[in-house]
Amino acid sequence: MRFQIQPMKDLKLRIDTIFSSSETRDEKLEKVCKLLKDEVTHYNWVGFYFNNGDKAELKLGPFSGAPTDHVIIPFGKGICGQVAVSNETFVVPDVNAQDNYLACSIETKSEIVVPIFKDGKNIGQIDIDSHQTDPFTEKDEDLLSYVCEKVSEIC
Repeated sequence: MRFQIQPMKDLKLRIDTIFSSSETRDEKLEKVCKLLKDEVTHYNWVGFYFNNGDKAELKLGPFSGAPTDHVIIPFGKGICGQVAVSNETFVVPDVNAQDNYLACSIETKSEIVVPIFKDGKNIGQIDIDSHQTDPFTEKDEDLLSYVCEKVSEIC
């Protein structure tokens, strides 16, 4: 059963269980992506992008949702690329109103990107696309920040 984001405590417990497993990093991240996409009604694509070595670009990691052509994103390009530069969460209520938006799907209406920090350095981000306009709230930011803290612990 899919639900809105009200059962935050339950989702966090399930996320904790995934991160405490003995699986590889990418297996854990895949499960987190699937959990979020399956359980939060307004999450239609969930994925991680990580810094690609010393290059000024992001590389797609585990994700759940439709395949994307955006496997590599240069810093500064699109919402993910902007977060790689700004180091701040970016909520886009309506992607059609953004000049620097990289379209992944014609169905995507909004996006939220939250950076992942390790030892004070931005190492990547979680990216969520929604087919709804303006669905993201503080509850989403809280949940995704929690996920990012957990990711930083296993990187």
